[in-house]
Amino acid sequence: MKKKLLSLVCALALTISLLPAAQALEGEGTRAAEALASLGLVTGTGAGYAAEKPATQEQAAALLVRLLGAEKTAKADRRSCGWAGIPSWARSAVNYCAFHDLIDWSEYHAGGALDAELWCAMLLRALGYGSELGSSTARTALRIGLISRPLEGTLTRGDLFETALAALTYPVRDGGTLLDGLLAKGLCTAAAVDALGLRRVTLTAREAADRHLSAILCLDLFADEEAIEADEPTANASAFLISPDGLAVTNYHSIDGAISGRATLITGEACAIERVIYYDADIDLAVIRIARTTDAGERIARFHCIIPAGAKEARVGDVVYAIGNPLGLGLAMSQGIISSTTHKADLSTLPCIVSDATISRGSSGGALLNEYGRAVAVTTGAYVYGNNMYLCVPLDPVLEADLTGEGMTLQEVLDAVTAAREAAAEAAEADESR
Repeated sequence: MKKKLLSLVCALALTISLLPAAQALEGEGTRAAEALASLGLVTGTGAGYAAEKPATQEQAAALLVRLLGAEKTAKADRRSCGWAGIPSWARSAVNYCAFHDLIDWSEYHAGGALDAELWCAMLLRALGYGSELGSSTARTALRIGLISRPLEGTLTRGDLFETALAALTYPVRDGGTLLDGLLAKGLCTAAAVDALGLRRVTLTAREAADRHLSAILCLDLFADEEAIEADEPTANASAFLISPDGLAVTNYHSIDGAISGRATLITGEACAIERVIYYDADIDLAVIRIARTTDAGERIARFHCIIPAGAKEARVGDVVYAIGNPLGLGLAMSQGIISSTTHKADLSTLPCIVSDATISRGSSGGALLNEYGRAVAVTTGAYVYGNNMYLCVPLDPVLEADLTGEGMTLQEVLDAVTAAREAAAEAAEADESR
């Protein structure tokens, strides 16, 4: 009976996972449109926002110019890019995008449907990341947390609205946000912005997931050459990025015994674990560096990362979010509160943080985020017979560590730890024999 029930649950989960994204996100596009309309950035059709209809390149250009607060400037510019077929209502916006390198001259087709790659390229350029486009702009946008779900093919107007709303609060490369620019120019009101919660510093669970899942890594570890050759990981774990150049925090026990490993990003791209920059087996923390080139040969300009805060920003009763790779099944998130910040446990010599944000095997090395989106600890373990007592190691030693060194390979760390354990065992044996 149990097996049948499990099979049914698995089948149901698979069925749900296969539903079209549009079904899962029904209504999101309209809600985003309404938010943009309250800021004066979208006007609608008179009968709604037609979120389900395909978006056009002209609509994308017009919306992007409004996001930049450049509509007045665009209309005053009499230059023409010379492209034929541009509708009169979009001519100034398309010209602006062309002359400000927001649209590549080879990408635009009058009246053409809006492709995910084109739109993500336009957003990345507008935010100052045009040099980081890569072979797939949609994949780049997902990797750096600009979009929260994979996009491909022709986009709907709803997709356009959702991503535009997210882009408003995404950090511009030179500092600030597009929303800051609109407020500074008086093109939207602080009251309208605050009504939408766009300047709120705390994050809901949904916002935390949208913003930070792209910084979580799924780790595959290999204990021997046979496992490497068969591409069969001997262990799965989690990690989270803390620097744009590929430094990531995990538990030491997650990498203990491994001679090789790889980290898989939210995009599905895999990067080798190059070096261990810091480790301490006693407190169960490690910092790894992942390769900037994927297994497929794609060069990664920048990773999305989470700001580490440490236990100083953790208090009993705080809302927290645990993000990791439970059971090796992929990225997942849970919500809870902190019940203790000074709990002593055998897994670490540091006092641990205890929360009821659920974690499972494979979650080790994941991030425990506070409601401000900062990492306060590393999700580490649980009591077998405890009631929702999940243990997390504070990040404070990582904050104090020198992470500028060359580090060691996984094999070198394993050799060093093995030698230290053997020496300690011999010393203990010698003491007993005296």
